Amino acid sequence: MKKWIKAARLRTLPLSVSGIILGAAYAFQFVSDKSHFWIIFILCLLTTLFFQVLSNYANDYGDAVKGTDNENRVGPKRAIQSGEISKKAMKKAIFITALLGLLASVAIIYLSFGSSQFIQAAIYFILAIASISAAIKYTVGNSAYGYRGLGDVFVFVFFGLVSTLGVFYLYVHAIDYLIILPAVGIGLLSTAVLNMNNMRDIDNDTAMQKNTLVVKIGYNNAKKYHYFLVLTALISFTLFALLTFTKWYQFVFLIACIPLIKNVKKVSKTITPKLLDPELKRIALTTFLITLLLSIAILIN
Repeated sequence: MKKWIKAARLRTLPLSVSGIILGAAYAFQFVSDKSHFWIIFILCLLTTLFFQVLSNYANDYGDAVKGTDNENRVGPKRAIQSGEISKKAMKKAIFITALLGLLASVAIIYLSFGSSQFIQAAIYFILAIASISAAIKYTVGNSAYGYRGLGDVFVFVFFGLVSTLGVFYLYVHAIDYLIILPAVGIGLLSTAVLNMNNMRDIDNDTAMQKNTLVVKIGYNNAKKYHYFLVLTALISFTLFALLTFTKWYQFVFLIACIPLIKNVKKVSKTITPKLLDPELKRIALTTFLITLLLSIAILIN
């Protein structure tokens, strides 16, 4: 199992569940009957983890087929690239993981909407299919959107808006517009992680004609874009806190934002793209920590 766990890229998983945790925490105060609350929460976590692992497996497969994962690539070797997993085995794993994610999604839809709210259930089923498609199509196929500079849009939408707002609606069956602010913040920081990944890989991506947004706009403009993503996310979180919290200790989450400022400074001073690799873990874990502290602050409000 070691090779499959390695291919699942565990360090990406905390970031993927950030929106789920915050959306559920904000919904908790609105839910009177909490009999299914924790079951739905656990299923949402499982579904998101399945979709993230699916995305990582598909990314491994897609980049291997296209030759993007080669000896010039920065970072740890991928499973197919290193020969640990065959393309055939990875395709089978992609199918199984997609199926598990879809089954978990169906269970969530049934628990949340039952058989009486057909339209909402149908919309969520379509979202589940769209999530599976987005996870696979990032690097797989001739029309892979990750090779056309559209990865940032999909990450922002699915990691931020769909994840956070989607979970909140599952519980409340309505949208509170305040939660859009932290949803945007999580989406922006998730996009910042992808942007840093693409900045790190700009040289190899350019050579292999993987036209990420960073390749399209250039390394220096990608830095400016990164500053925008991080600072706008901080503004979104802070504005949400000012409009929601009433106690000083609820603002403790701001301490967790300090690594983001350090990250911006590091990016501004880094000339050699491959030296950005350690920053990927920092910004991903910082996003997760901010989410946890914000969620705790919401629950004690």
